Amino acid sequence: MKKIIYKVMSVMVVGITLLSSCDKGFEEVNTDPINIKETTANKLLAPALVNSLAAGMIRNRNFNNELMQVTVSISDGDATVFRYEYRRSIADYLWNSWYVQLTNLKDMYKLAGEPDQANKSYQGISLICQAWLYSNLTDTYGDIPYSQSAQGKEGILEPAFDKQKDIYNDIYKKLEEANTLLTAGTAITTASDPVFAGNVARWRKLGNSLYLRLLLRTVGKSEVAAVNIAKIKQIAENPTTYPIMTSNAESGVLKWSGEIGTGAYVSPYVNGVRAQDFRAPAIGSFFMDHLRDWQDPRIDISAASGYPATGQINRFGIAPGQSGFVGVPSGYAVGAGVTIQSYFYATDNTVSGVAMGARSLQQSPLTGIIMNYAELQFILAEAALKGWVTTGTAESYYNTGIASSINYWVPSFPASGTDAKVQSYILNADIDWNPALSVDGRMEQIHIQKYYALFLVDMQQWFEYRRTGHPVLPKGPGLRNGGVMPARMTYPIYVQSANPTNYKAAVAAQGVDEIFTNVWWQKP
Repeated sequence: MKKIIYKVMSVMVVGITLLSSCDKGFEEVNTDPINIKETTANKLLAPALVNSLAAGMIRNRNFNNELMQVTVSISDGDATVFRYEYRRSIADYLWNSWYVQLTNLKDMYKLAGEPDQANKSYQGISLICQAWLYSNLTDTYGDIPYSQSAQGKEGILEPAFDKQKDIYNDIYKKLEEANTLLTAGTAITTASDPVFAGNVARWRKLGNSLYLRLLLRTVGKSEVAAVNIAKIKQIAENPTTYPIMTSNAESGVLKWSGEIGTGAYVSPYVNGVRAQDFRAPAIGSFFMDHLRDWQDPRIDISAASGYPATGQINRFGIAPGQSGFVGVPSGYAVGAGVTIQSYFYATDNTVSGVAMGARSLQQSPLTGIIMNYAELQFILAEAALKGWVTTGTAESYYNTGIASSINYWVPSFPASGTDAKVQSYILNADIDWNPALSVDGRMEQIHIQKYYALFLVDMQQWFEYRRTGHPVLPKGPGLRNGGVMPARMTYPIYVQSANPTNYKAAVAAQGVDEIFTNVWWQKP
């Protein structure tokens, strides 16, 4: 018996020893090297930027462009966006995509505030990106979850909806804080920043330029007009305190590096859209005909013009139809029998044997736009027209906006509004500034050019049209919604069941959950 007990105890001791030995390195061996549990602020920035831009670019292509007559689908089907009619399910994508990234951006701000990785620049950049996405969300839907949003980890699973006015007031506070934080110029990791490669000063300029965009968005509301105008003046006339973008080189752009689906940052137009789908919509006649009539360098393929230079031909990537650069009228009636004319060509570089440039728009590195310098110039042109800023004239900002808008796509075109070649283009296109026009007439001049500057910039063409009514778009006979531009997307369907109490409160405060209900800054 003693021998048996001894043997059992020996086995137990050996087993315990082995278990103890096996436990060494257990956590290291069983830690997933890819799906890490903890992160740092610098690792969150690039994915948030890429995914946020991708969502905006996809909805720009299949929603904004259809509403704003950049493209026209060849379809007699139901719920065609270009006829001001769309299914409620279209609302889910931006809501889901952007709120996820806002969670990441808030985590980035929090992590950059911790003692072991304190970095004011990452905090400031986070606030700029939050302002960008929250403004896009509220301008798309109206009242949205804001103050309680992206707090699922804190147990807030049914966040309240904030009023748009309150959201904008807090967005302005975020941008003020960002400007202060970035004043310190704290260095960030170059590889973490696919937009400015770690140039903190340029992030500060982007934040203040975005500030001007968003102040202008709500300046039409009487209760905030005076404050907004004063702030616009302060930012525009105090570049030391509020530096803003000064050239195309400072535009907020993530330049895609993968042209054929490879590389560090691949355009969502390459991996997310098939070539045949990319070239399927026709170019709208409103968008196409102006460019053609102006003999615009962004589509010019003639050698005689001198623009663009070799390798920069037709930077908008528009293939002419059999009749040349001709568009399809938007809002055509069902059964009208229209056929596709010009379209955005995809990966092929020739059309009917004509060289179309080094890359198609689908493969272009220039499509990841947060905000560009040309937009800022047209913001300042409107502010000067209204008498809110005096650092330049509306005409000078207008001319520089035109030059920089073209130069962004056609680098051989001069970027200066005073350049002789730019002035010649403006005169020949018959788009020169006309001081004899009414304020509304000059607003149309500014906004038809701003319309082209906002090409591919998420939903900004739609937002600006809703704010100003410019540029004046032709209305086809097949339009739904009473022929009135939709004012918003409806809330995602699942929100009604996932957050019913707050959804009902939002609808009661804002108005029925339909596309014709105006958001706060649109209401008289």
